[in-house]
Amino acid sequence: MGLAVGFILGGAVSKIVTSLVNNIINPLVGLVMGKVNLADKAISMGSSSLNYGAFISAIIDFMIIAAVIYFGVRMLGLDKLDKKKE
Repeated sequence: MGLAVGFILGGAVSKIVTSLVNNIINPLVGLVMGKVNLADKAISMGSSSLNYGAFISAIIDFMIIAAVIYFGVRMLGLDKLDKKKE
């Protein structure tokens, strides 16, 4: 049951969290770093590039989704659904 709840909540909040990261958190990080867009940060290596800024954005995105799911399940008491009653 807990796994199903995690999938449902993860799917429901993923677009909201992605928007939060892309439109609010990344610009704030850019202001702190001096007008730099975090998602555009990359290291060029010949004809290819390592887009570490997009990777950092994805990590921030994942951490926020994980926190929302964890605290949502805990606050709603859904973590007790899988336990057998004695």
